[in-house]
Amino acid sequence: MKNYKQIQTKSIAVIYFTVMLFSCSNSTEEVRNFLEEKNLPIGKAKEAYHVYKDSGRITSKLITPLLLDFSNRKNHPYNEFPKGIKIINFENNGKDSVTIVGNYALSYAKTEISEIKGNVVITNHTDKSRLETEQLFWDQKTKYFVSEKAFTLYKVNDTITGVGFECKEDLSKHLAKKTTGIIETKE
Repeated sequence: MKNYKQIQTKSIAVIYFTVMLFSCSNSTEEVRNFLEEKNLPIGKAKEAYHVYKDSGRITSKLITPLLLDFSNRKNHPYNEFPKGIKIINFENNGKDSVTIVGNYALSYAKTEISEIKGNVVITNHTDKSRLETEQLFWDQKTKYFVSEKAFTLYKVNDTITGVGFECKEDLSKHLAKKTTGIIETKE
């Protein structure tokens, strides 16, 4: 009789636990909506190292200590890089051609526009030019950089400083605003 009561008590506990387990069912959509309402990321990656490929060829690498994925936003899904970002683009036979580094970044998936802030440095390894600024916007579709902040552009023979600029992703064909410095030109 004592054994029967123990078995019965354990069975009731197991049934009660099973009912509670199956009564807590949230759909994926409910979880996403909850995370969106609380402004929480749907995913988090530490020490992320992402390689982008096109037709089997590596086109770029993204390295970051922390990636927060807010792709659960319906209107404006984005990724946040609160501890900095380093992007290496490869163009010339697998050699790194352009490197982008910044202390903070936001990348919007729908528009393919990224904002990079804090000690932003873009280096073109091919022609040995370097751009330094505090903030820039990068249109990944058109491969174009824009900033209204102070900048310094170092070329082999020139150092250009100013406030506001636009240029292609490889730092060529730039439009510099409010510039100062010594610039070498061809007649």
